[in-house]
Amino acid sequence: MILTVTLNLALDVTYQVPGVPGVDWDGVNRVSSVHRRAGGKGVNVARVLAALGQDVLVTGLAGGPTGQAVEDDLRSAGLPSALSRVAGDSRTTLAVSEHEGRTALFNEPGPEITPAELAAFLQHFESLVAAADAVVISGSLPRGVPLDVYATLAAIAAERGVPAIVDADGEPLRHAPKGRPSVVKPNAEELARAVPGGTPAEGAHELRSQGAEAVVVSMGSDGLLAVTGEGTFRARMPYTVRGNPTGAGDSLVAGLALGLVEPAPWPERLRRAAALGAAAVAAPVAGDFDPDVYADIHPQITIT
Repeated sequence: MILTVTLNLALDVTYQVPGVPGVDWDGVNRVSSVHRRAGGKGVNVARVLAALGQDVLVTGLAGGPTGQAVEDDLRSAGLPSALSRVAGDSRTTLAVSEHEGRTALFNEPGPEITPAELAAFLQHFESLVAAADAVVISGSLPRGVPLDVYATLAAIAAERGVPAIVDADGEPLRHAPKGRPSVVKPNAEELARAVPGGTPAEGAHELRSQGAEAVVVSMGSDGLLAVTGEGTFRARMPYTVRGNPTGAGDSLVAGLALGLVEPAPWPERLRRAAALGAAAVAAPVAGDFDPDVYADIHPQITIT
């Protein structure tokens, strides 16, 4: 079982806006379709893994009517969950996506978490990780949660011999290597903020020197860079997939998680992860991927 952790769970709302020139920020816009479902990066990862036939379990913090809507949607989607309840209302995120390919995101901050609620979750997490084969820890933090909490969660997993992936930004990313996760997965911009002033390769080496076993940097259409104990690898894409990039990084992380439970050489791990990320761009909603795009692009990705 792969356990996914989303401390800042959300109800994701996606608006598709038709026509040219697209969104009129000074006028009225007609929405051609609306999607509402449970979200947050770990939930998106779990959806992809479940679609690939993996056993998953979603955990995180959920509260209020929005948290209940998230839990209900997970249940209706057939995604097993073991959420920890909090008093505050969970957040909503809004993605406004034009058919021409541009997407704007509006992310609420999430509830205020008390020390007692966090302590209860950490105890809950310890009980869940004991049955996990791998853990994915990803996304933003709700208010009131210490910035080093991802390092704490990764360390709990490591103490039990369970490999963990951390996908984070800002201070949570800077602290993450201290927990000795198996993989840290920033994108290029997140890495530059965490380790300013160097190249992606230099930044990845720095995070690895701080405790991460491997660092995988996603670079959009430029593919992936991985700095690992087996060496440094680049995955290069054969072409650019147009569509909605929301959730592409989560599909990529799902591919990396598969590499922890179905051991494979790093080149094949990267090829699968990059293909899943590209296939997610072709899907309209985060947490989905286009299997035809995946099948087409996977064999064409080059690893050096």
